[in-house]
Amino acid sequence: GAYTLGHADAPASQPAVSQPPVPGTMSQPLAAAAGAALPDMSAIVARNSPSVVNISVSGTRKAGARGPGSPQFDEDDSIPDFLRRFGAPHNRGDAPARGLGSGFIVSPDGTILTNAHVVDGAEEVMVKLTDKREFKAKVLGLDTASDVAVLKIDASDLPAVRIGSASNTRVGEWVLAIGSPFGFESSASAGIVSAFSRSLPDGSYVPFIQTDVAVNPGNSGGPLFNMAGEVIG
Repeated sequence: GAYTLGHADAPASQPAVSQPPVPGTMSQPLAAAAGAALPDMSAIVARNSPSVVNISVSGTRKAGARGPGSPQFDEDDSIPDFLRRFGAPHNRGDAPARGLGSGFIVSPDGTILTNAHVVDGAEEVMVKLTDKREFKAKVLGLDTASDVAVLKIDASDLPAVRIGSASNTRVGEWVLAIGSPFGFESSASAGIVSAFSRSLPDGSYVPFIQTDVAVNPGNSGGPLFNMAGEVIG
């Protein structure tokens, strides 16, 4: 049946009686309103997944070096974290290192945005599209304070995302992330905006958006969408 947000009309000879809510339950109007508020994000995922790319980086690092400048190498390290906690030794000298991340196409000519920590210090950056094509990317520039990097691949007519503005986004609004966690392409996760103007513990003030969207290793650099399908982070 269908229900309105008010009480059902009772017969004239029998006045309507409001029943107190049962503890731990939700009234039918509230339940209907809560169900209606859940968005369907399938259209946003279908439209924007081709614009999200997988990024793999490779290079060398000093064995034992684990600092803010090389977190991209922590996601696929030669010694797992749980072994390192028990004092597993590093090999001496330089060690090969690999990492995974995500990015998104912002221009059909092959301009891509990602996180700076994904490509910082990498000797080679490879970009894989959802159509399985792979390109060697050039890092045009990166800014560690805002954790943003710009890449360029030699391609054309690529599907690009729509860039929006976060200025009108409110805490509590739904947001959607698409990335390549663990190298799997087009993985979507959703949540809400938790807060605005968050700064990292390094002391520099950059107004990041805080969300409760689930992210996994390899999600770094992927886009954050609002419910209009626009990238806001």
